[in-house]
Amino acid sequence: MDVYAAVASRRAVRAFTDEPVPRDVLERVLSAAARTPSGANLQPWNTYVLTGPALAELKKRAAQRVAAGDAGDEREYEMYPPDPKSPYRERRSAAAEQRYAALGIPREDKQARGKAVAANWDCFGAPAALFCYIHRDMGPAQWADIGMYLQTIMLLFRAEGLHSCPQMAWSVYRETVAEVVSPPDGLILFCGMSIGFEDTATNYGRIDRAPLSETVTFLDG
Repeated sequence: MDVYAAVASRRAVRAFTDEPVPRDVLERVLSAAARTPSGANLQPWNTYVLTGPALAELKKRAAQRVAAGDAGDEREYEMYPPDPKSPYRERRSAAAEQRYAALGIPREDKQARGKAVAANWDCFGAPAALFCYIHRDMGPAQWADIGMYLQTIMLLFRAEGLHSCPQMAWSVYRETVAEVVSPPDGLILFCGMSIGFEDTATNYGRIDRAPLSETVTFLDG
């Protein structure tokens, strides 16, 4: 698969089969992703990969919190601006509507929407997941490096015939993740990522992207 095909076919898959992801594939992808560029070669990512009993334990603990109506831990960073301006506000709203429409969930069905959100903490059934941390002393440039690292990982998984779903939602239950992975002091959980083979029986559709003219300006004169 060439890089254009990997980019075009990558999407946030939210339904996986239980087919295991081979350990050698996980190691190959993460070894290659280490070549991601980072300012001054800081390589600010700290990654934990969970499969088997470790992932099952995390899912169980997270499910218990969801069932108890636990709103989650104190946030260490804001996922989104509290009052996004146009066009970001409209893009966020449109993405939510497209996602739930693909699932056949109407706007007024809050219970069904809540169930769809809760699937995050089961990794959408995926048999493998990674959790990416960054040290709290790092700044915006290093957070950008983390984004490039995660994108590289997702594209490499596509080259291996796998899909993924990056999930900032895991930061909601960051303390539960920490109970399982035991990160050293000073690290902030940025996100999790579900990894596996897509369950094609579930239709999540694809979220539209803004036209090039909205996001890119060419200056050639």
